[in-house]
Amino acid sequence: MVKAIGLNLSAFGRSALAGVGRTGANERPALDPVQETDPLRDPTSSESKELEQLKQRDREVRQHEQAHVAAGGAHVQSGPTYSYDRGPDGKQYAIGGEVQIDSSPVPDDPEATIRKMQVVRSAALAPAEPSPQDRAVAAEASQTESRARA
Repeated sequence: MVKAIGLNLSAFGRSALAGVGRTGANERPALDPVQETDPLRDPTSSESKELEQLKQRDREVRQHEQAHVAAGGAHVQSGPTYSYDRGPDGKQYAIGGEVQIDSSPVPDDPEATIRKMQVVRSAALAPAEPSPQDRAVAAEASQTESRARA
């Protein structure tokens, strides 16, 4: 007794196999196997979205700290230092940073202190969006400048 092959196939399987074993003009092309997609290249994946957010934050942080350095001039004590987070691609992205600036008064020279505090205040407020710490440094520089004027 010969049993028919494929009685248990699903409707999809039966129609997909209809051309198997035949040759000629009616032959259907083989289906491509399912390929895994790289989630970092898929703009809808959570990994891709996270990576874009980290890249944007990295740019913002670096621009912010560079604005302090550019405006602080000779009073900047060190270049920017950054805190990092590892992205889904394994790379490090800056998520925070700081620049050390000398905000001490110039001994025995009120005029130099005034000029210095103006630069310090300008450097603290240089980024497009100064942080609360930036505003605190600017306020301290203003107070030191006021004391030097007195």
